[in-house]
Amino acid sequence: MATTRQLKVGRQLQKDIGEIIQRQGMAAYGGALLTVMGVEVSPDLSYAKVMISIFPSEKANDVKASLNEKRIRAALAKRVRNQLRVVPELAFYVDTSLDYVENIERLLKATGCNSNSAEQG
Repeated sequence: MATTRQLKVGRQLQKDIGEIIQRQGMAAYGGALLTVMGVEVSPDLSYAKVMISIFPSEKANDVKASLNEKRIRAALAKRVRNQLRVVPELAFYVDTSLDYVENIERLLKATGCNSNSAEQG
């Protein structure tokens, strides 16, 4: 169970990392769109697990390889130096939940079971 402090720090890191990635631009990631879906922070605030969503998902491996954790962490340090004593180490993970939802919807449409037919009948 995450503490209130962990949740607040996680939300702030999510916002800051998102802005840092946005400033780098889509060209830095081969034209892919990155979204920071969430950040989980360890109890001692020294480690942060950053969940990112990549569109199109076919570029996920290339984008993950091009993410420069050290450069993002350095930019993050400039933003949070007055709030946090130690800037957490960042670990990026690709969030595949949107791909999962898309696959389920595709399977439902293929079998003829979609939410629109239930509402119409």
